[in-house]
Amino acid sequence: MGIIGSQIKPFKATAFQADKDFFEVTDEDVKGKWAVFFFYPADFTFVCPTELEDLGAQYDTLQKMGVDVYGVSTDTHFSHKAWHDTSEKIGKLKFAFLGDQLHTISKNFGVLREEMGLADRATFVVDPDGVIQVMEQTCEGVGRNATELVRKIKAAQYVRNNPGQVCPAAWEEDSDTLTPSLDLVGKL
Repeated sequence: MGIIGSQIKPFKATAFQADKDFFEVTDEDVKGKWAVFFFYPADFTFVCPTELEDLGAQYDTLQKMGVDVYGVSTDTHFSHKAWHDTSEKIGKLKFAFLGDQLHTISKNFGVLREEMGLADRATFVVDPDGVIQVMEQTCEGVGRNATELVRKIKAAQYVRNNPGQVCPAAWEEDSDTLTPSLDLVGKL
């Protein structure tokens, strides 16, 4: 079964977020809002801080769009705090980091590399009903682009808010959309 269109599974994790105490996040906390789960292999690594910094540059935009952001690795919340306190790139980040040392969240989303105990590099966009609408997964050495993630979320939000409309390739906000119908078959 594909993961797009599926409901997120139950989880409970301790989170670290700058200027906050540690706090618990569950699947129920996510419902009612848009959310990004941004999985990465490990704290204190190489490509990961560049991706997280890139995502951090889009954080205010995502917040204005009503999107919560969760960085997720199989590290503990203590490791997330230590990384935040010692890394210039990570120290700037405002979004929450979930500790997944029991691998529950990584298994739920199908991104755990069992033989290593690490999460794959993967992104999931979850709608307010807890349904996965967007997924991206890359190999170990290929970083993601947060600007493209924002574009995809805008498209997913548009489609949700405009039933019967779809967003074509490279759609940007305020661009034309399509209304699927038999009249379009063979004409695009």
